[in-house]
Amino acid sequence: MAKNLDPKCKQCRRAGEKLFLKGERCFSTKCALTKRSYPPGVHGSKGHPRLTDYGVHLREKQKLRRMYGVLERQLRKYFKEAAKSKGDTGLKLIEFLERRFDNVIYKLGLTTSRAQAKQFINHDLFLVNNKKMNIPSYRVKAGDVITIRKEKTKSKGVLAENIKNINKKEEISWLTWDPKELKGQVVSIPKDKDLDVGIDTRLVVEFYSR
Repeated sequence: MAKNLDPKCKQCRRAGEKLFLKGERCFSTKCALTKRSYPPGVHGSKGHPRLTDYGVHLREKQKLRRMYGVLERQLRKYFKEAAKSKGDTGLKLIEFLERRFDNVIYKLGLTTSRAQAKQFINHDLFLVNNKKMNIPSYRVKAGDVITIRKEKTKSKGVLAENIKNINKKEEISWLTWDPKELKGQVVSIPKDKDLDVGIDTRLVVEFYSR
């Protein structure tokens, strides 16, 4: 499946709930879903149509895919790996997505969205364990240390502004940020209690198990 090129606000309106794809805008009065809580398109004002059982499962799977900004083939690959792993398949699937490097950069507060995290990673702004890391899908491990690669980005620009606002972000139990050293660390693999991201994983598992 090709990358979803729909405007991010339309993706939220289609899902019927906020997927937090545009950073701070999602928390403001500018949020499109706040202004127009109906689906996009000519017939959107009539509200969300009643879904079939398949449609309910598909919507939840699409919501997960859009939330983390992954392609269909990537999500299916994660699911197959999760299905072969020990424990709850749905929780394992979320764990793999949470451990993506772009998600970790976002959760640390270094970016305002996962899309921005991908962009910064592709621009070689970060190091993992003192080695350049420009792969958004890299899966972090417990003990990984994340630092900023380019000195100039520490004092000016969008990244610098994001760093100033890190203390406003909600603390993540399995990640830490040292404001003096400008260094993040993966202190542990996310546990079950850390994997509640507002997705009904049962529906996603059932969708791919058909």
